[in-house]
Amino acid sequence: MATQQELMSKNITSTGASRPSYTERRGSRRCKITQLMRIRPSDPEKDHFEDLRGTMSVSRGGVYFQTSEAGYEVGMRLFVTMPYSNNPAALSREYLAEVVRMDPLPNGLTGIGFKILMEMGMQQIYNFGPHK
Repeated sequence: MATQQELMSKNITSTGASRPSYTERRGSRRCKITQLMRIRPSDPEKDHFEDLRGTMSVSRGGVYFQTSEAGYEVGMRLFVTMPYSNNPAALSREYLAEVVRMDPLPNGLTGIGFKILMEMGMQQIYNFGPHK
């Protein structure tokens, strides 16, 4: 019979096999939601790209998503607009973020994790074309 201390340091599966437990390093929970975002490099010295992607996992301070864009680097600063919409009346927020994780994925895409550094403010898309 396992002692309480042993049970606290191991996870017992239904087959009786044990696996070591791990410590969760994230500061807040993750939600698996999909929200469209617009991502651009904030450094004018970097090659410009504009990536429109859906989130895979979101927490209070970070986002994880998949991309085919090759321009990302760990440590790169980004402007992220989310939720993003091309609707002229849509209100979005823009954030300054930093890439903290890059994972090559079996589907040929790259998993990107970024942490939000600060909110830049509300963004409204203005349309100065002819009114319909």
